[in-house]
Amino acid sequence: MKICIFLGLLIVTTVLSQVANGQAWTQFRGSDFGRTAATNVAKAWSDDVVEWKTPLPGRGASSPVVFDGRVYVTAYTGYAVDADQPGDPAELVRHLMCLDLDSGEILWQTVVPDDTKKDKYSTWGTAKAGYASSSAAVDDSGVYVLFGSTGVIAYSHDGDELWRTFCGDGIDQYPSGNSPIIYKDMVIINASYQSGDLIALRKSDGSEVWRQSGIKESWNTPIVYRSTKGEDEVAVATITGIKAFDPITGEPRWQCEGLDDYVCPSAIEQDGILYALGGRSSKAMAVGSGGSGDVTETDRLWLIDKGSNVSSPVYHDGHLYWGKDKGGVVYCLDASTGEVVYQQRLKPGAGEIYATPLLAQGRLYYVSRLKGVFVVAAQPEFKLLAHTKFEDDSSFSASPACLAEGAVLLRSDRFLYRLKSEE
Repeated sequence: MKICIFLGLLIVTTVLSQVANGQAWTQFRGSDFGRTAATNVAKAWSDDVVEWKTPLPGRGASSPVVFDGRVYVTAYTGYAVDADQPGDPAELVRHLMCLDLDSGEILWQTVVPDDTKKDKYSTWGTAKAGYASSSAAVDDSGVYVLFGSTGVIAYSHDGDELWRTFCGDGIDQYPSGNSPIIYKDMVIINASYQSGDLIALRKSDGSEVWRQSGIKESWNTPIVYRSTKGEDEVAVATITGIKAFDPITGEPRWQCEGLDDYVCPSAIEQDGILYALGGRSSKAMAVGSGGSGDVTETDRLWLIDKGSNVSSPVYHDGHLYWGKDKGGVVYCLDASTGEVVYQQRLKPGAGEIYATPLLAQGRLYYVSRLKGVFVVAAQPEFKLLAHTKFEDDSSFSASPACLAEGAVLLRSDRFLYRLKSEE
């Protein structure tokens, strides 16, 4: 009994230590919506700061997550890898890799065949998104992944499959990029692409705790936060706006309209206010939390016709920052009013931005899919600080992950990189 108590305290202490030191990059965008408290992130990223570079067995746009000295990242092979010869949909295979954080060595990887029905191959959707855009979520109990119509799969930290839960067999030419999140003893899944539902599963066995329908055209990851009423809420951006629920029971709390059409960017929360981007016509909106029912008229703070089709926003010192998927355009908004402070092209030919920027030490790191990394001052006046590029001609669509000491993990279609911290 004493040994069990000691081990339990050790695990709790380790997790709390990681959170306190900014190491809780255990899910998509980390524990603070793409921000890190690390104080020695390198001022520019290129091959000069690569600590290790590990070839990956397949393509992917998912972001790496970290727990207890290990990195977890997904990839896919067998189908839709080559736009000229996409291959047979029945040969799609998804992978989860576990790498050593210090060396980049692949410790183990899983192989999950997926012979489910696929939508017609699209060079616009399938080729760009691929079948490994969902990041894993991890804690001391295991690693959780959403593999499209195959379902949610839980693995031990040794790579053993613990359970598998089917969430729906929906198909689309733009495969799912929704990532699981962990809340208490549950894994919460936005299964809009598979079934149109938001689903909570028990971590222990994958059994369903609750399910809410009506989550339409929602290609993003849910968030959990503390509302202005002091209660936890889980929210997700959908085809019309934001919907919030009780994360324990799944009961609806409130909804706010403002977006339109499919929504890829994930919402963020700051001081009880939610900010969301998305929709085919590019919208951005802010709404107060803690409401009840339809709060469009009462709690929506602002709505503007500027936004992003893929990249999620980052909040810093009263301002919102994000990059647009086309043209290499970045935005700065006054978070209290929605006023556009600047709308600036990084450089001519800066290309598409799918990754959410990393905020570190007053700097924003924008990762272009094909044109390198742009570092911009996180301030209301646009200032480009650096532009660098890796010797890697594949696509960089994944958002970076930052470690406590300032090292950064970044993945391309071909490699996973660990970038050194500033000395």
